[in-house]
Parts: sequence; C-alpha cells; structure tokens
Amino acid sequence: MNASVPGVLEQEIRPLPRFGARFRAGAAAVPGSLWVFIAILAGFALMALCAPLVAPRDPTAQNLLARMKAPGSVIRGVSYLLGSDELGRDVLSRIIYGARASMSVAVLAVCLSGVIGTAAGLLAAYCRGWVEAAVMRLVDMMLSIPALLFAVITVAVLGPGFINVVLVLGLTRWTRYARVVYGQALSLMPQPYVRYARFVGAPGLSIMGRHLLPNVFGQIVVVATLEFGSMVLFEAGLSFLGLGVQPPTPSWGAMMNVGRHYLDTAWWIAGFPGFCLFLLVLSVNIIGDYLRDRMDPRLR
Repeated sequence: MNASVPGVLEQEIRPLPRFGARFRAGAAAVPGSLWVFIAILAGFALMALCAPLVAPRDPTAQNLLARMKAPGSVIRGVSYLLGSDELGRDVLSRIIYGARASMSVAVLAVCLSGVIGTAAGLLAAYCRGWVEAAVMRLVDMMLSIPALLFAVITVAVLGPGFINVVLVLGLTRWTRYARVVYGQALSLMPQPYVRYARFVGAPGLSIMGRHLLPNVFGQIVVVATLEFGSMVLFEAGLSFLGLGVQPPTPSWGAMMNVGRHYLDTAWWIAGFPGFCLFLLVLSVNIIGDYLRDRMDPRLR
C-alpha cells in the first residue's frame, strides 16, 4: 500500500544528508594549520589518558629539599624539568595529572549537558504547545543567570568534589544545546519525510531518534566542541576558588591559585599550568570554529 501525504511526491520523502557524509566529504579540505591544534588537543588527551605512564614521578610526593627549584634543576640526582612547587612536588607530573582531572570533568560535563539539552530541544520542537513554552522559558531563565556565578553558588551549597563539579557544570550548561537543537529541529519539522512519518503514525520517539536527531547531530558536535573549552575553564575557575577538584588530586586551577603567591620568586608554579590551560582552550576553540564553518552552509 502506497500511503503518502497529499501533495507530496514519494521521491521527495528522504532525509537530509547525514553529518557523517558531510564531514567525510570535507575532511580532505582541513587546512594544514588546523592539524597543529588537532595535534595539541590529541597530545593533551593522550597525556591525560596515560598519566601514570608518562609522568616522571608521583605528583603528590613531597621533597622539602627541592622546594621551589627552577625549571631544569637537578636535586640529588632527581631532575625537575619544569621546576618544583612550594612543597617540592614535581610541576611537570602535577601538570600531567592535572590534565586528567580537567579533561575528565570537561568530557563528563559535556556529555551530561549534551544529553539533557538535546532531549529538551527535540521535545520542545516536536511537541510544541505548552511543552515548547515551558522548556524554552526555562532555558531563558537559566540563560539570564551568569553561568559561573550559578556554578559557584551551587557548588558552594553541594560541596566541592569531582562528582559535584561534573553535575553542576552539566546541569547549568545544557541550555545552549537546547536552543541550538530546538532551532534546527523546528526547521526540520515541515520536511516531507517527517510529515510522512507522522502521517503513517510513527511514534514520537522514533521520529525524534531516526529523523530529527541524525540531522541535528552535526550542530550538536559543534556546540559540544566549543563547550568543552568552556567546561575546562569553568573547572579551572572553580578549582582556583577551592570549589573544584580537591587536594591531593592535582588541578591546573588549584596550581595557579597556589602559584599566584609566588609569582615574583617561582613564576613556573602558576605559569606552566596557565600556559597549558591557554593552549588547550585555544586548540578546542579553533577546532570548534572550523567545525562550525564546515557544518553551517550560511558561513561557507
């Protein structure tokens, strides 16, 4: 039986090109300079994953005889390539383990906020009516509150710690996904293949999962890439204030907080973690900008 929507030809009922096909088609056009930032991001990710293998020593091991030694110092046969901190701990090892803490928080928070925001955006675009109004008014309310201030207040109430930081960041940053997914999904609702699926009685979850989600996935990836850098900065900011990952676990934000007291005598304690934070966020943002330009036809 050939059921069809009146006025719509069957050959018109087809989904938009998938994200994977569009991405593979443009992969060969990646500019050479971008590979530098991809390599930097991959290096940080590898460093975080293999921290126990690449760190020269225990990041929490103290050696008071090697307090605040300059980069390249050798104390009793032990080399401190990036110097030591106020307790004689190896700065390089702490940076490596700090990358694991920062990137773990960022990845988990991006996944949590992405799932919540995507579900909210799809639901608002598909259901419309009071559901759309409720979701989008909640998004507007959340966006009216400064994200960092809201995160600081929430963590201060719940208490610091790895899990609480992930939950707070995930539950405060989902709004950007919701707005992007809502706008994209809303533009897809009049498409013939969506109208056909609704006409033949396909369940709402099936339509959202099989027809809407694959076609907004590219935008979700772009937002997630840009949000990753923001999550790293938020985690560093919370740790700097003492509300993030707690000692003895190394964190770039906590290292910079301690190092600010020794900027005139031991600049490397705060300088090297700050430089790593700058490189990581810069790389992620440049990659995100490239993906945005590739995925948005209006910017080509």
